[in-house]
Amino acid sequence: KSSGVQIATAIPAIIKPTLRLPGEIIFNEHTILQVVPRMPGMVIAVERHHGQHVQKGEILAIIESPMLADLRSQYLIARKRLALAQTTYEREKQLWEEKITAKQEYLTAQQQWDEASIALELASERLLALGVSPESAHSGKNLSRYEIRAPIPGIITAKAIVLGEAVKEDKAIFTIADVSTVWAAITVYPKDLNVVKVGQQAAIKATAFDVEGEGTVTYVTTLIGGPTRAATARVELDNHDGRWRPGMFV
Repeated sequence: KSSGVQIATAIPAIIKPTLRLPGEIIFNEHTILQVVPRMPGMVIAVERHHGQHVQKGEILAIIESPMLADLRSQYLIARKRLALAQTTYEREKQLWEEKITAKQEYLTAQQQWDEASIALELASERLLALGVSPESAHSGKNLSRYEIRAPIPGIITAKAIVLGEAVKEDKAIFTIADVSTVWAAITVYPKDLNVVKVGQQAAIKATAFDVEGEGTVTYVTTLIGGPTRAATARVELDNHDGRWRPGMFV
């Protein structure tokens, strides 16, 4: 007892082997999104830049697009034509009910009203397909002004737009990554591949910071490649508090 020797009774227990493997925090590829203008135009303002955090709906850049001005004009014309067609229809309906005009004139007015309604709906859908509210067409602003907004919250990881540039509708001008979840890319050596499985729980610890967390193995690469001849296991981590930063070694 004075030597520190203790005696205990052996009992059944479950032995849980633990592997310590190196890895790195990377972006969740499923939450990376490229922003395209969706219509051509001239850049008149760039509001956000590389590395900045943005919220959904924030203005990233503003362009002037003749295409948008044309679509908004078509919408305004269709709106006025519908109002005129509705007035004509109501007048012809009253005259027909009073037996002043023929039914054919009333039916013609009804058809013109229906066609004007369809034309307005089509003009509205064209704007909505480009992410533009039809109501902005008669807000008093420049008809060609187009505000490019962030579709998701996250960090701007790439920017390819400058003031005064003429951009095309399909050019990727921003890349935004939602970092509310991140991945830990863990290196798995060939001798450990039969141990690491999808669905297992993994404890992740940063090597240079006092940051720890737990996640689930969601994917293990089937091919062994690269200079290390190792596979990669992907562990998904919750990152709503922003503790995990892509590039951290774990």
